[in-house]
Amino acid sequence: MKNRNVGFLIIGIAVVMVIMILLFNNVIKENIGLTCSHGPTCAMYTDLNIQTWISLIVVGIVLLIGLFLIFAKESERIIVKTRKIKDEVAESKREEKEENLKLLGAEEKKIYEILIKEESMFQADLVEKSGFGKVKVTRILDKLEGKKLIERKRRGFNNIIILK
Repeated sequence: MKNRNVGFLIIGIAVVMVIMILLFNNVIKENIGLTCSHGPTCAMYTDLNIQTWISLIVVGIVLLIGLFLIFAKESERIIVKTRKIKDEVAESKREEKEENLKLLGAEEKKIYEILIKEESMFQADLVEKSGFGKVKVTRILDKLEGKKLIERKRRGFNNIIILK
């Protein structure tokens, strides 16, 4: 709901409150007139006036809030489009990845091709499939990870190798 509409709603509520206060005030004055034997000097009239003014002041504050909402400027929505930036970042990452793939040596390409077929696998399984030693595979994976082509995640005593 817009601020302007809320302001009109609040002003409507304030008007209803004023009408209710005045109606109750008249009824209470009649009751005081019937029950109080002192006439217009009765203390109940003073109390009634004080309560009426307090009620009207509260309604006045509510009315001011409604007027403020009606005449206040709507807050502007700021829409930021990040899609273009995300596309540019993704494009630059893809270009960087392609450039890194061109710079791979024969052994690195062999490991990378095995990972492409499997998408992810344990490092121990990669050692078996590649035929290289553990140390050599670790060094090759270090290079691939440095080029941001793979990611290693620790699982127990082994690593899972995941393509990025």
